Amino acid sequence: MLRDDIKTATITAMKAGDKDRTAALRLIGAKIKDRDIELRTSSKQIEDDALVIEVLQKMSKQRRESITMYVDGGRQELADKEQAELSVIEEFLPKQMGEPETKAAIEAIKQELGATSVKDMGRVMGELKARHGAELDMSKASALVKESLA
Repeated sequence: MLRDDIKTATITAMKAGDKDRTAALRLIGAKIKDRDIELRTSSKQIEDDALVIEVLQKMSKQRRESITMYVDGGRQELADKEQAELSVIEEFLPKQMGEPETKAAIEAIKQELGATSVKDMGRVMGELKARHGAELDMSKASALVKESLA
């Protein structure tokens, strides 16, 4: 399980004395625990690896946005710190689909659902997320779906 892999990596980083990696892994662990606490009161059950992937994707997106803002603001040292955290986060994410694979998946779903116009975008996006949510950046996928349905 992904959660166990993260715990093992944290222990390994601590033993190796890699403070930056340890800090990033502890941050991941804390975010996962926060999400667990949120779900205690929720009635919906999420499979554990899906929950961890969801947290990691959110963290990854936040780091990318921060890197862009820091670079634009001339704060390269902060951008480098965020980049280091992002690389640790991405180690645990499933391999992301490239644009050609994403377009192929979108076309297959369009054919199955008989989607022809932008009105069908919600159905296509829902199915795409259900099938490939873990290995897709949904914001990029959204743009590709919109383009293919236009």
